[in-house]
Amino acid sequence: MPLTLSSQHFAAGERIPSRFTCEGEDVSPHLTWSGAPEGTQSFVLLCDDPDAPAGTWHHWAVYDIPTDVAGLPEAYPADGRVGEVRQAVNDFGRSGYGGPCPPRRHGTHHYRFRLLALDVESLGLEDDPGCTEVEAAAEPHVIETAELVGTYSR
Repeated sequence: MPLTLSSQHFAAGERIPSRFTCEGEDVSPHLTWSGAPEGTQSFVLLCDDPDAPAGTWHHWAVYDIPTDVAGLPEAYPADGRVGEVRQAVNDFGRSGYGGPCPPRRHGTHHYRFRLLALDVESLGLEDDPGCTEVEAAAEPHVIETAELVGTYSR
């Protein structure tokens, strides 16, 4: 069974509801996953916008997610540490989720939610890393990746 990532709020390729954007409540959507491959010791969840005018914009990085966690609830707390789970500083300059907020009249942007199954329990990062630091630290440990892409425009 392959690793899968889904949301109860939007399907792959669908528009992300405004509640989860800067035009709404700017809270994270509910996400669930299944099918962790053998050898998985933790997960990383990333969200970015490769269509941003200045290059990829990093909206969220959640890491050191234990294998007994199979999803994140809607409006996940923005704290840098929630139990064992940690969150990076996004490109908005704050910890936690920062929803879609493309420039007005810039067309449709694609928001990639990616779940990485890792072969280590912890990335061993110092407090308050950036999203790109989390992604770089995770890369050598990736066993499998699942992706869910939603769209948004203003």
